[in-house]
Amino acid sequence: MCADELGPVIPRTFPPAPGWSPDGHRIKAELDYSRGPEKTWVYGGLRVADGQQVTMTASSRNSVFYQRFLALLEDANPTGDIYVVTDNLSSHNSLSTRTWLEDHPRIRHVFIPVGACWLNLQEGWWRIFRKAALAGQSFAGPDEITRATRIATTQLNARAKPWIRGRPPPPTRQPRRRYICCL
Repeated sequence: MCADELGPVIPRTFPPAPGWSPDGHRIKAELDYSRGPEKTWVYGGLRVADGQQVTMTASSRNSVFYQRFLALLEDANPTGDIYVVTDNLSSHNSLSTRTWLEDHPRIRHVFIPVGACWLNLQEGWWRIFRKAALAGQSFAGPDEITRATRIATTQLNARAKPWIRGRPPPPTRQPRRRYICCL
């Protein structure tokens, strides 16, 4: 399992900004990452063997919600050990999380080095998730963000495939026929 959090998604309480395409093309705008009173954090875990994803939204990014997310991962993977590849966020390594993990011996953390987020396959899934659930959207509140997260996760899981690091090998090319002229 690869686990990570997507930055906060801020609901918009104002109409879309001027500059939307007059001929109906969707403007590709980055998400609003900022501070504010109302945020929604999206937690996600990718099972690389089959590409299935578990997501959860929360109002805060702390140890309590992280432990709740780990419980969801445990429920989604009823047998075997669960290796959670994650970054070094304080809630991932807090005393309460380590205590919680002692009661859940199947879950093991693997921390990636600082500045090496590309080692976590979850990051590639976030890119796909942002396009499917959040790009070009204006959310009125956290409930809409949760709904969009749930719908996008269900749709992406329906067509999930195993995640493999790197590119697949190129297909083998058939040799060309060679004609030899005998005189």
